[in-house]
Amino acid sequence: MQLVFATNNKNKIKEIKNLLEHSIELLSLENIKCFEEIPETSETIAGNALQKAQYVYKKYGYNCFADDTGLEIESLNGDPGIYSARYAGGQRDSNDNIDKVLVNLKKIPNRNAQFKTVIALIINGKETLFEGIAKGTITTTKSGSEGFGYDPIFKPEGFNVTFSEMSLDEKSKISHRGKAVQKLTKHLTSL
Repeated sequence: MQLVFATNNKNKIKEIKNLLEHSIELLSLENIKCFEEIPETSETIAGNALQKAQYVYKKYGYNCFADDTGLEIESLNGDPGIYSARYAGGQRDSNDNIDKVLVNLKKIPNRNAQFKTVIALIINGKETLFEGIAKGTITTTKSGSEGFGYDPIFKPEGFNVTFSEMSLDEKSKISHRGKAVQKLTKHLTSL
């Protein structure tokens, strides 16, 4: 089965390829010659994932899936949420985003947070959503060199290390994206 993953994020592609069944041929936006910026104008993570998948399905005609992920910090009223990639501005710089979170939490004792991923799958016009959540806390400093995004400051529940201090395999078993992809894979194998 061929499926387009509606993203240009090479880190996400690597992470998802590592989790999907080998019977699924994963195509990127680059593979289908989609180079335009896909709109993300929804007010929810699920809405943005669905919007991206619908765009690829309608414009390019491929069965596909898209994901959207947000870091939701309790004491920041769920921010950065849908603005996670652009939290510190349109340049989408992970270090700037992390620095802004750390500044905003500087004197706040409640550092509870969760990553939420929603995957929207469209096969032959049928839409299905899969959600994965990883609960944890925001650290006071960056730690680790693996992963991407907010991984250096997110310590998942039950662990004494950040996502950035875990191998890809370790992270994939417990991460928000890993949980959503497990649900996606189970669904795809039942078709």
